Amino acid sequence: MSSRGVSKAEGTNDSELPGRRGPVLIGEVRRAGWERLARAVYVPASEPNTPGRQAHAWRCLLGDEVTFTGLTSAALRGWWLPVPAEELPAFIAIGEQDARPRRVGLRVARHRSRIPSVRLEGLEVATPAETILACARLLSPLDLVILGDAALHMGDCTEGELRRASVQRRRGARALRRALPLFDGRSESPGETLLRLLHTSCAIPVQPQFVITDGDRIVARADLRITGTRRLPEYDGAHHRDPAQYERDRGRDRRLHTLGWEPYSYSVVSVLAAPAQILRDADDALGRDHVPTRIKLFYELLNASSYTALGAAQLRARLGRSD
Repeated sequence: MSSRGVSKAEGTNDSELPGRRGPVLIGEVRRAGWERLARAVYVPASEPNTPGRQAHAWRCLLGDEVTFTGLTSAALRGWWLPVPAEELPAFIAIGEQDARPRRVGLRVARHRSRIPSVRLEGLEVATPAETILACARLLSPLDLVILGDAALHMGDCTEGELRRASVQRRRGARALRRALPLFDGRSESPGETLLRLLHTSCAIPVQPQFVITDGDRIVARADLRITGTRRLPEYDGAHHRDPAQYERDRGRDRRLHTLGWEPYSYSVVSVLAAPAQILRDADDALGRDHVPTRIKLFYELLNASSYTALGAAQLRARLGRSD
């Protein structure tokens, strides 16, 4: 990556630079209405601080050939992140021979050869499989599965591409190999992934996105079905609290009950604070003895993840954030 000087004058406007979104101010002069992204890099305070805005600002500073990777690449693709995108540093990949830029808010990975990348919205960005491999160095297994589910669900990569990435002699490959059997692109939200992992880690067989029909008519598509039972565990996200959506949900549940199905809805509070009760419910559905220690593996996944205070603090430390 070639070096690029930083002007201490008034800066430049992206409207003059093809492929860049909106204005970016490069320079040391502070101006009203501009928000500091990094040293000598400013973006308009009035505009949303999106991943694309941040990446284009960094590109303006570092040069056109900079390659974004890791969580920056994931954020640009709209995957399900363990922390808000605006709190992330910028992750870039450079060659071993390139000068290493040293700036607060920038995370740099060196590579012997150029990583696989594509053009995305005017930026050079790691391929989806390469992105997940890079994130595997940083994320807990649970957070990595949620990220991988998003990539598969959105059709950005295939399981085959992820398997090929996982057999490389690279940092993160072992973590990806371990997590890959847990990935499932049928998940439609992080909450659904959490609920699925709770069940599967407790040896409860489930079928994601199970379709219920009445004759030729589709009645519902449940988040999960406990295999061999009529039980339908479902993740009850925040949008289900909308009054109109709530009424639609209750009507759907009544139809399911009429057909002999048992929808069981769980909120994020239930999944995180009372997973043992969800295990007990599943044991009842399966007609097996309730063994509370089965929940141990799920707690191991959960406690290391960004869904707990300790796991979130550890991730912030890996991200270089002390707040």
